[in-house]
Amino acid sequence: MIRLALRVRREDAELALAELLALAPSGVEELDIDEALVEFAVYGAPGELPELPDLRAAAGSALVEVSTTELPDDWAERWKRFHRPIVIDAPANVPGLPGLRGVPDLHGIPALHAVPALRVRPPWEPAACLPGTEEIVIDPGQAFGTGAHDTTRMCLELLLALASRESAPRGPLLDIGCGSGVLAIAAAKIGFAPVLGLDHDPESVQATRENARANGVTIESRRFDLRREALPRIEGESVPILLANLVRPLLLDLAGSLAGDPPRCMVLSGLLREEADEVVAAFHERLGLHEHERRHGGEWAAVWLSSVSPSR
Repeated sequence: MIRLALRVRREDAELALAELLALAPSGVEELDIDEALVEFAVYGAPGELPELPDLRAAAGSALVEVSTTELPDDWAERWKRFHRPIVIDAPANVPGLPGLRGVPDLHGIPALHAVPALRVRPPWEPAACLPGTEEIVIDPGQAFGTGAHDTTRMCLELLLALASRESAPRGPLLDIGCGSGVLAIAAAKIGFAPVLGLDHDPESVQATRENARANGVTIESRRFDLRREALPRIEGESVPILLANLVRPLLLDLAGSLAGDPPRCMVLSGLLREEADEVVAAFHERLGLHEHERRHGGEWAAVWLSSVSPSR
């Protein structure tokens, strides 16, 4: 097994990471080297790693150094220690849960729908059996999206917040760029149905199917080219509630490709903080969607858009 590492300047690290994730759907390890440098690493057998010229191009002018290391026999156990369970707390605005209070939703109606917390873990970690918590098991070696990265974590947080405003059954949901399937699986666990995951990478499509089976949920997963295909319909809805954890260019393409009635709600992530305003404006100008909530994690941003203005 080979570890291929790229060191980049810290000020350009988040942009470089966004480009690297497009080449490494299984995820990228991130290490702080010092105040000036960040190291990103990908793992694989010879012939399975992304091509070095492609990685150099993705890192661009941020690149400082590239190195390869042949891993020792215990690399698998070291890699496992890198992936730990994470917990996404239930929204703090749902009455009926300890210490929480209700607030008006977008229509002025109290948010009365309790949702569970989520615990996302790799298969080698035991279940925690926490009250009011849904367990999600994701194999981090299959495709990008274990819940640990800020972009995925914020999507899960906003998905729970959105679900707290939706009465059960919560209806159909579309996950564009489903990766490992963690967002689609979470949606199915908290009552959205049917759930459809789309991804251009066939390995991600297969990973979503396998992870769905492992979690005991029903999810359809298909290969999909955002730049060439129209979004499929689910139960007669041209665009249901939509999740998209994608990089900025693909989100802008999505804004330009949606036609007809806008989605009722969208959760978008994969954005650097400085890119969020541009993407929100594109969805507002094209589809009339309004920003309901924005969250930040590190240099990343996630937004919840709605067809209903928050001022109403």
